[in-house]
This record gives sequence, structure tokens and C-alpha cells, in this order.
Amino acid sequence: MLYKHVLVAVDLIEECRAVADHAMQLANALNAKLSLLHVVEPLAMAYGGDVPMDLSMLQQQQFEQAKERMQLFAADYGLPDECLQIAFGHPRQEIHRVATDQECDLIVVGSHGRHGLALLLGSTANDVLHGAPCDVIAVRLGKKG
Repeated sequence: MLYKHVLVAVDLIEECRAVADHAMQLANALNAKLSLLHVVEPLAMAYGGDVPMDLSMLQQQQFEQAKERMQLFAADYGLPDECLQIAFGHPRQEIHRVATDQECDLIVVGSHGRHGLALLLGSTANDVLHGAPCDVIAVRLGKKG
């Protein structure tokens, strides 16, 4: 079998359904296990780590909201809770860690096909590709219109 365990990383916005759809079709075609991962980034990362207040309560609320959204998202795909994971940290590191820990042999992520300055600054898909413990597929997320 080409792939036995597919890990799809989602950010739980509507646009990422294309990524989950692609991963689900691929996993079904290969008769592979599918796991869904969402990474909650520390609020301090968004503010440069220089925040003069305790963000732990806000962070816990963010984590609980992500858990609820993940369960709703996964229900559309018929995925049980044991196929869902929410991690806390930097997306690239957590995606790599989960892929290694769960012995995934394929990671599926979304890519916005950035150009110019956005390309130079990088993206989660690009970050995941470098140093990944297995193959990576980036599903292009096109703009509607």
C-alpha cells in the first residue's frame, strides 16, 4: 500500500474544506487511516511574545472553541473523536511531531499559492514541507470569483 496513514492539517476555516475533501478522497482510495489535526498557536506568538498580561484564560477558551469547531468540522466527514487531534504550539513543529508520533506517511496541507512578498515570508505549507518526516501534499486553495 502506498500510504497507510494520512494526516490532514486544517485551520478550521471554510476554505480548508477543499483540503479535507482531497485528503478524505485520497485516504478512501488508498484504504488508509485519516487523522485530522488543528494547531492552536500561542497568543503570545501573535503578539511577539511581549504581552504584559496573563493570557492563559484566553488561551484555554481558544483551545475549547477549537475543540468544538473541530468536532463539528469532523462530523461532516464522519470522523470519530479518536481521529481528531488539537495541538498547541507552532504549526510546523506540531504537524511534524504528530506525524511522527502517529506514524503518518503522508501529510496533506492547504496552500494559498502566494506570490511576491507573501512568498518570501513563507507559509505554513512551505514550513511543513521542509523537514517533514514523510511525504507532503499541498492542496492549492484557489480564490473564488
